[in-house]
Amino acid sequence: MASYVLLLKEYEDDETVVYKFGPNEEIMGKIELNKITRKFSELESLPDQNIPSKFYFDRAAQRLTVCLVREGSIFPEKTAFES
Repeated sequence: MASYVLLLKEYEDDETVVYKFGPNEEIMGKIELNKITRKFSELESLPDQNIPSKFYFDRAAQRLTVCLVREGSIFPEKTAFES
């Protein structure tokens, strides 16, 4: 099964980055990455109870890990997890 998670950057400073994440721009939660501790927090879950927020959160975290580790802490305005 293919999966797609859209990520839109909301905020970034030296310590944290916050993205909205979800299947599309109408259904989105919020994820925060602390760049220092490398820990993720779900600030807001997806608003639709029928959509598994953890599924989308986990894939958003995977994509942000790639940005942090492999892409030299470059966090684009818009990105996606696709598989």
